[in-house]
Amino acid sequence: MTATNIHPQAIVHPHAQLAEGVSVGPFSVIGPNVSIGAGTQIASHVVIEGHTSIGQNNRIFQYTSLGAQPQDKKYRDEPTKLIIGDNNTIREFVTFNTGTVTGIGETRLGNDNWIMAYVHLAHDCVVGNHTIFANNASLAGHVTIGDWVILGGYSLVHQFCILGDYSMTAFAAGVHKDVPPYVMAAGYRAEPKGLNTEGMRRRGMNPEQIARVQHVYKILYRQGLSYADAKAQILELAQSQDEVQVFADFFAESTRGVIR
Repeated sequence: MTATNIHPQAIVHPHAQLAEGVSVGPFSVIGPNVSIGAGTQIASHVVIEGHTSIGQNNRIFQYTSLGAQPQDKKYRDEPTKLIIGDNNTIREFVTFNTGTVTGIGETRLGNDNWIMAYVHLAHDCVVGNHTIFANNASLAGHVTIGDWVILGGYSLVHQFCILGDYSMTAFAAGVHKDVPPYVMAAGYRAEPKGLNTEGMRRRGMNPEQIARVQHVYKILYRQGLSYADAKAQILELAQSQDEVQVFADFFAESTRGVIR
């Protein structure tokens, strides 16, 4: 087993739980209610506080702040949580806050995510697996991000928005409504700009599967249908087409309306 390696100039509270193989660089601060899984590497000048749980084999770069209180005026020191999974890369100056009791009580990041510098996850956000957040992408509170989502640099996501699996935003997109699966969004008030077909190919979808998703896109955006009528047609297709089922799951969760 690899021993835990804590730099003598790091401050680690005696009640913090660090597994085998965790390394902590100089001038980093680890609070009493923090647990860190095996093999996670924490660089210098990192602050991890609050009720924060971090999984295995994460790489957390310098000047990151994890588990600070939510930026919510209603917060009254409740013991809400930040939960981070395994195999994530979290770059410089990233900030993740804990949840709130008026939300789900925790902020969550899944596994195998690539989080670039200056990204912010506000309270009660839920991020899936295999995502990429480019520099300065920021989520307001209560945002849900699916698997394999890509946020372009400086993308901003409004409170309570949902981005479906495989969706993608362009540079400086302002996401004010929900983004369906596979859809690319761009603009100050984000609008649909086609499908993330390259992402679908990379995930192993064949031409027939991609064609079925393209058909859904046409129903939603190209046939002049109302949202209700388009949704009804897509839900019918989802009963027999696995690729379309992800849209049914998305519609079931969507509350802010969909970008159109």
